[in-house]
Formats: sequence, C-alpha cells, structure tokens
Amino acid sequence: MTQRVATTPGLFPLPDWAKERLSDLKGHQKGDLLSGDEGADIVAAYDEVRAEFVADQLDAGLDRVVEGQGRWDDMIAHPLTVSDAVETGGIVRYYDNNNFYRDPQVTAELSFSGDVAAELEAAADVLGGEAPLQATLPGPYSLADLATDEQYGDAETFLAAVAEFLAGEVEAFPDHETLFLLEPSLVENPPEDGLAAAASEAIDTVAAATDAEVVVHTYWGALDEKTYAHLMDADVDALGLDLVAGDRDDTVYNVQEYGTKDSVALGLIDGQNTLVEDPETVAERVEWFESQVPVSAFETTYLTSNTELFYLPENKYKAKIEALAAATEVLE
Repeated sequence: MTQRVATTPGLFPLPDWAKERLSDLKGHQKGDLLSGDEGADIVAAYDEVRAEFVADQLDAGLDRVVEGQGRWDDMIAHPLTVSDAVETGGIVRYYDNNNFYRDPQVTAELSFSGDVAAELEAAADVLGGEAPLQATLPGPYSLADLATDEQYGDAETFLAAVAEFLAGEVEAFPDHETLFLLEPSLVENPPEDGLAAAASEAIDTVAAATDAEVVVHTYWGALDEKTYAHLMDADVDALGLDLVAGDRDDTVYNVQEYGTKDSVALGLIDGQNTLVEDPETVAERVEWFESQVPVSAFETTYLTSNTELFYLPENKYKAKIEALAAATEVLE
C-alpha cells in the first residue's frame, strides 16, 4: 500500500512582523545581505520565524516538517552566498519570473560552511520529535547553473565541485527523514549533451552523503526526454514532478516511456498562485497521475507544492499546506 506523505519543498514567506523587524535590523542594500555572522537581534528574529514556521506545519498536519528557510535572501543560491569562497555580484533575474537574486561568484575553492546544518539543528530543537524533519537544498545542477564560476574553469569541473560542497554540508545535517534537492534548472536550462550525465552523477554525490530518502524535485514544467532519462540514472528514491504546469501530459509521457523511481513526489498545488486548492482537488490530481502511469503502487507518494511557497502571502501559504495535509486523509 502506498504511503501518502504531505510535505513541501520549503522556503516560506516571512511573516509581516518579521519583514518589518528585519528591515529595520538589516536594511536593503547589498552589504546588508546575510553573511552567516549576524548580530544577536537578527539571530533572535530568525529564531522566532523558524519557530513560527514549525508551528504552522504542525498545526496544518504535514507529515514532514522543513526549517522554512526564513534566512535565505536568495531562493536557491543561499548555500553559496554565505560561503567565504563566494563574492556577491549584481542582481540577476531568477529564471523568467519577477524575483531576483545576487549573483554568487565563486572565486576560490569551495569549502564547508555548516550554515544550513546549523539551521536544521535549530529546527530539530524546536520540533522536539513531534514530526520527522525534512531537509531542503538546491540541487547541484541548479546551484551551479545559477552561480558564476571564476575558480574551476569548466562547467563539468565546477558542477562536480558544487556537488562535493553540498555533500559536505549534508554530512553535517542532524537526523532527517527526507532530503529534497530542488532542481528547477533541469527544466528551465537543461544540460547540454556533455553535461547531462555529469548532472546525474553530481546528484548521486549529494545523495550518497545521507541515509535519508532523497527526492530530486523539478518544477516549472516537464523535463525533456533526454534529461529525464539521465535523471533516472541517479541513485535517488524519488523524482519530483510538476503537475501544475500546463505540459503535465509530457511529464506523464516521460514516466510511461522511461519509468520512474519506486517513490514519487507530485507538485500538486501552485506555489505561485494565490488560489487555494481544496483537498479533494489535490487528491483527484494524485489519482489522475496514478491512473496514467504503468506503476501498480508507489512505495511513497509525496504530496507537495510544485515550487517553494515564498511567493505567496502568509495566509495563502498556510491555507495551501493545510490543503496538502487534508488531501492525504481524502485519499485514505
């Protein structure tokens, strides 16, 4: 029997009170971005945010709880931006949407920082064992794709270095049930022929650093066939598939043609649209997908949003995670 797990890829919208307080404490300029050595007042504010995020998820009834990534100034680039080997460049558009990030320019050999591990340790302390912890990281391909390499010299070497860097961070994580690796670049800017196999190998490098279940979560559309086929070579537990995007039939075709992992993560609610899906609609999307693919039963089906939820107003994000949790009950 398939286990239904309601969860999210993390990165939640800051509460209004936190936006105001952190604006006063941090400012808005390039020099005000997070560096990993914030003062006590900023640390205390983010501690409150983290506790609120954990409480929101427990109240909603999610099966896996994420840290929420309230400290992340950059949606995916954060683990690099706090590294001593990285200089922060100019503002770059985050794919084709209206969000931006500061270009992380890797100017020296990447080395361990422990920043995300510290966040997860703090989240685990707040969680106190009330639900399993889920870790979230950018996937190595997307992180390398969004960064600028001024150290390693070629794309494959840089990708391998980013993967080793992320693996080192994962090794320091506290106990976690699941690791989501976010890989939107596999859809938005798929690897060229010479890099497709290397992208799968880079994911393997990160996945090997944990004993947790690993989900490679893709979104903003269907993967092209070549990228999907290479991703199937990665030694991970589940692929995350965007069922909100209009080309979901192409996603189903990939699964029909190339198979999938023993578990699957389904992006069922729209992380960028304020319309709140009802639990029955979410459940119907699960059933539709399962009826289309040649799999008798998945070990685990993760019910999640297609993207991170920070795009949404605070009240909408809360309503959407409640819908995800309630959908698992509809499916029972």
